Amino acid sequence: MDKQVWPGKSHPLGATWDGQGTNFALFSENATAVELCLFDDQGHQTRVPLKEIDNYVWHGYLPQVGPGQRYGYRVHGAYAPEEGLRFDPSKLLLDPYAKAIAGDIQADASTFSYAVDEAADPDRDLMLLPQDDTAAMPRCVVVDPAFDWEGDAYPDTPWYRTVIYETHVKGFTQQHPDIPENLRGTYAGLAHPAAIEHLKSMGVTAVELLPVHHFTANPGHLAELGLRNYWGYDSIGYFAPYSGYSASGIYGDQVREFKGMVKALHRAGIEVILDVVYNHTGEGNHYGPTLAFRGLDNPAYYRLVDDAPRYYMDFTGCGNSLNVRHPQVLKLIMDSLRYWVLEMHVDGFRFDLASALARELYEVDSLAAFFDIIHQDPVLSITKLIAEPWDVGEGGYQVGNFPLLWSEWNGKYRDSMRDFWRDQDCRLGEFAYRITGSSDLYQANGKQPHASINFITAHDGFTLRDLVSYNEKHNEANGEANRDGESYNRSWNCGVEGETDDPEVLQLRSQLQRNFLATLMLSQGVPMLLGGDEMGRTQQGNNNTYCQDNQLSWFNWTLRPDDQTLLEFTQRLIHLRQEHPVFCRRHWFQGREIHGSGVLDIGWYNPDGTSVTDEQWHDDDVKAIAVFLNGEELMSPDSRGERITDDSFLMYFNPHPEPLEFTIPPSLIRQCWQMILDTKEPTGFVNGDQTYCASQAIPVAGRSMVVLHCENCFESERENGG
Repeated sequence: MDKQVWPGKSHPLGATWDGQGTNFALFSENATAVELCLFDDQGHQTRVPLKEIDNYVWHGYLPQVGPGQRYGYRVHGAYAPEEGLRFDPSKLLLDPYAKAIAGDIQADASTFSYAVDEAADPDRDLMLLPQDDTAAMPRCVVVDPAFDWEGDAYPDTPWYRTVIYETHVKGFTQQHPDIPENLRGTYAGLAHPAAIEHLKSMGVTAVELLPVHHFTANPGHLAELGLRNYWGYDSIGYFAPYSGYSASGIYGDQVREFKGMVKALHRAGIEVILDVVYNHTGEGNHYGPTLAFRGLDNPAYYRLVDDAPRYYMDFTGCGNSLNVRHPQVLKLIMDSLRYWVLEMHVDGFRFDLASALARELYEVDSLAAFFDIIHQDPVLSITKLIAEPWDVGEGGYQVGNFPLLWSEWNGKYRDSMRDFWRDQDCRLGEFAYRITGSSDLYQANGKQPHASINFITAHDGFTLRDLVSYNEKHNEANGEANRDGESYNRSWNCGVEGETDDPEVLQLRSQLQRNFLATLMLSQGVPMLLGGDEMGRTQQGNNNTYCQDNQLSWFNWTLRPDDQTLLEFTQRLIHLRQEHPVFCRRHWFQGREIHGSGVLDIGWYNPDGTSVTDEQWHDDDVKAIAVFLNGEELMSPDSRGERITDDSFLMYFNPHPEPLEFTIPPSLIRQCWQMILDTKEPTGFVNGDQTYCASQAIPVAGRSMVVLHCENCFESERENGG
């Protein structure tokens, strides 16, 4: 059936419904013709040529076409891979600006522009084999953006008060017994009171969600193994929330459901940070399928090898890299980011392999156009911006080098703390930098401690329980003969590989988990907790569960007694951090007294109470240390400019296998100290009845830590004339 087409406008890009009809606009610099394909409820297709072109944007307005309409594109042009052109009008293409995409891309030979069965021929992609892939492709959906936010307000949690919980929309709720079965694994499931109550009970202030941009869930190599892309790091639609996480079967309803999730989390005071993948797409290398960008305008959207444009530059290890040097690609990224903030109300972003976005040529440039644009953007510059500061290209490890406004996943913190608690390869100086916010990485750049996103574990790697249970990765379930995943994990199995009934091993593993959690939450900087670590989640030694959309990855909410105890410990630990500003300082330690308490703002001591010497900071054999935090010497005032004071704390760290006795430093012996935390104890926290004064010896078990507390001790001393 013929459709009436008016000229329409070249902006905004995508499908925009105005209440009367829908404007369609698509960028392609090198196309010779563009057809809009509309689908009815029976799947019948109507092709509508878009004949208006402005600034390489093909556009048209269709009256009476509104929300729920399914569509895609066919783009005509030359198929000349050796020139970088890969147009193939037999392919139904997704709209890069689609606000919703209904369904998954199916693993099918028809999505490829060449004969995939000629696997032995390295030049197979040079010969076009037209195949209509309509049956294998999902449809884009026109959406109605209207939504009742009911006065939704961004929590706007200050960075220094932020505690991040990294989790997966589906995995977090898929097996939760208190969430209705039809809502499990969905945005609505994460918005359910049972899910939010768990987050609130811990005191986390933000959820960092693994990718929710629509992604390729069924790439061929996984489909052949009966597996799926679970993590979602192969984006194909940067405006569309993944439809597989929607509880509704209505086309486009995932947008409303996502907004409902954000609104519910905001009401609970919890921010939403999205893990975003703007460095590559799910189309892979030159042997990959033609799904969207490749067929829309390959040389515009992708970074091609300069003297061999048949091939893709690959800074990501995923086959391609988006061409951030092209103005339209920069516009796509910025439009997408603004959309998620302004229309979907998210609070920030964690950028996957962010170094790849800085590559204007080959080197990583911290002043690349991408970062300059974000810095001056009035919307994005005030959101939470987190970089994964590395990629797989040369010079890609850029921890500490991202510009102002950016915080970073601090891989050096992770590695140092893992080494410290397994009593290997971590000098005291390294430990001191990491626990105080990594000033060596960030202070010279004008940043504050919140630039460091501290973490022990993340989605990529062992869970915390597996970190103390396995020396080696066990990724056989991934179907790659255990070759995938990181081989050097800085883990320790406590003497037995994997599951065991040995009570001594189990006790030690529990103790080490408490060590890691306590160190993380009592370090300066922003802590990030991997979802499930608070209750002993295991992946059975698999450190790369990207393709395990099953019980190996999903949270198990049936807690053993030890898991419940660990959860309660984590809850108390985060609340301890949140109650005491001395653990989440806004500014760096000065190593001196500031407000006249007579004692430095931070102190470093040996077990015998003497100060750590310059030589000891670099001595490989010195590991045990006492750290004093002076609550009377906080530099930052409160929001009204009033001085903040806090209690003071002594933290004793003993990574050695043998027990040690610590002595209170001479400058602190006039105060009495209560023990509040001892990680050798099953509950972690102690009742505080044990008080230490003067030069009493304080026992600290092997591979454990102890925290002592002194309530306003120096303030009291000044009031008494001390």
